Amino acid sequence: MYPFFRSLLFRLEPETAHHLTLQLMRIGGLQPVNAILHGLYSTPHKPLHAFGLNFKNPVGLAAGYDKDALAMHGLAALGFGHIEIGTVTPRPQTGNPKPRVFRLPEDEAIINRMGFPSRGSEFVQMQLNPALRAKLLERVDARPRRRLPAILGVNLGKNKDTPNEEAVFDYLALLQNFAPYADYLTVNVSSPNTAGLRRLQGRTALENLLTQLHQQRLIEQTQLKHRLPLLVKIAPDLTDEELDDAVDVILQTRMDGIIATNTTLARDGLRSNLQSESGGLSGRPLKIRSEAVLQKVVRRVNGQIAIVSVGGIMNPDDAKRRLDLGATLVQVYTGLIYNGPGLVKAIVRSL
Repeated sequence: MYPFFRSLLFRLEPETAHHLTLQLMRIGGLQPVNAILHGLYSTPHKPLHAFGLNFKNPVGLAAGYDKDALAMHGLAALGFGHIEIGTVTPRPQTGNPKPRVFRLPEDEAIINRMGFPSRGSEFVQMQLNPALRAKLLERVDARPRRRLPAILGVNLGKNKDTPNEEAVFDYLALLQNFAPYADYLTVNVSSPNTAGLRRLQGRTALENLLTQLHQQRLIEQTQLKHRLPLLVKIAPDLTDEELDDAVDVILQTRMDGIIATNTTLARDGLRSNLQSESGGLSGRPLKIRSEAVLQKVVRRVNGQIAIVSVGGIMNPDDAKRRLDLGATLVQVYTGLIYNGPGLVKAIVRSL
């Protein structure tokens, strides 16, 4: 049925279609709709261990789809082994002006220049903890947190108006805010849609940022009495020297994993007349570039930490190849837009 549903969605402006599907997934968090989704999309158990966490399968939802943790329970019913929400910023921000999302059907791709639209840290914390929401709203009908049937990651980013010299304070605040709720946290310094953000991947800036985050992580772990894995998401457009520097710093600062990769600014081989739109490109055209970065990161890491591969995974064969190349986990997003929610089940069944 998905090709028919997709034809209807593709008649809508891309961001409108995204909000519609997000609301449908939000309804999917309610019983008995959740039970129906689980029955349709439940995946075989393919357990694995990474970052000190137990995953039911290696397929996750990449950050960017559910930025404000509105639909995580419905999304988890699609069979994901992990859900990464965000990117979350400390303070609410609207992101870049619209239009800012473009479909390239000829290329099975998306260009976005969203710019971290976020309802902010406090809003997302309330989604993750109903008791906190009730307290802040001075209600007494606090419900216990409903356990998500998947590993939960939170993707962290700085506010647009925070200068890079002060970015560490944004990330430290976010780490403290989400340490009690997330199974792991991702430091996003690789989106191409926030001016100057990618400069935080440089050796000196990245070392300063990650060193302070690691120290704060140790404090949070002591208080929470459990591990708090920290991952770093990198860009696909780094030179070999820049990639070497980034991986060296990630290892030296005792991060737990690397997510490779974010969207690309490259426009190699595109056919669509929308290829000149600015922003990050995702989907099938990112496949070759993302695989190349994965192979380089695997060699440089040499088994010291786990790697999550994302970018251009459109079918089960793409996912299997990433795992064969050395990724521990994979994430999908644009592949869902073009091939539907059954993609998760298809990938897990093929492993």
